[in-house]
Amino acid sequence: MTSIDVQDLTKEYGARRAVDHLTFRVLPGRVTGFLGPNGAGKSTTMRLVLGLDHPTSGTATVGGRAYAALREPLRHVGALLDAQAAHGSRTGRDHLRVLAASHRIPDRRVDEVLGETGLGSVSRRRVRTYSLGMRQRLGIAAALLGDPQVIMLDEPSNGLDPEGIVWIRTLLRRLADEGRTVLVSSHLMNETASFADHLVVLGRGRLLADTPMREFIDGRVRPAVRVRTSDPAALRSVLAGHGHRVVEHPDGHWTVPDARVDDIGRLVSAAAVPLLELAADEGTLEQAYLDLTAAETEFAAQPQEA
Repeated sequence: MTSIDVQDLTKEYGARRAVDHLTFRVLPGRVTGFLGPNGAGKSTTMRLVLGLDHPTSGTATVGGRAYAALREPLRHVGALLDAQAAHGSRTGRDHLRVLAASHRIPDRRVDEVLGETGLGSVSRRRVRTYSLGMRQRLGIAAALLGDPQVIMLDEPSNGLDPEGIVWIRTLLRRLADEGRTVLVSSHLMNETASFADHLVVLGRGRLLADTPMREFIDGRVRPAVRVRTSDPAALRSVLAGHGHRVVEHPDGHWTVPDARVDDIGRLVSAAAVPLLELAADEGTLEQAYLDLTAAETEFAAQPQEA
């Protein structure tokens, strides 16, 4: 099994501890979202896994081995940390051909990943002419070049247009469905919610959560039921009579906190209250994330006084 294993990992830069005794495991067959505020240690951790920096203590391995010990590492791990890394004077195709030659990867694989990332038509243009979204695609093409079992991407949706965002979601799901280990760092909560199965959340270099995404949300956001009715007075009376609090919203719908759809549906149906809408008001990843990390944000704007 090819997993990413981080064990008691610590990285200090002088007096600052960027990663603080961090332990977690990224397993194959699922997309793991890697979350945390700015300065939480996500990028540092990814650099430590990739051997681009050395830990103060602890270990970070891929498939049980340090990245530096991997022969032809592109065949084992594909990573995108910086979309600006490609040399601007090379064409996109030549950038990938140089990487392929260094790992004995045939040129036909270069053409395959160019097609897979939608860069076939611009592959002979110089990288300096690429937009940010095109550079992102080129970085992802480089990550896929060696057909690796482990994929690590830092903000892969950055600079992508709507079509590109849909494409990256589909790609990540496919890679996980093929049994690969996929770790994706992102600040975009709605995007992460669209593709991640599991979450690893950091705050100030420490592990805050390592859990399936749905459990993470349900454990931090109270369940509620969303209701619309043509008879609000009857709705309020029936629910209050059974101990439920009802919250009215400006657009005309009502929320019943700490309730389940089945229970509310049974009550209003028995009382013959007319219903226009009845649905679970599920919590979002953004709500759960902000609840968890509120005290861990290193750079936060202060509210303006009136």
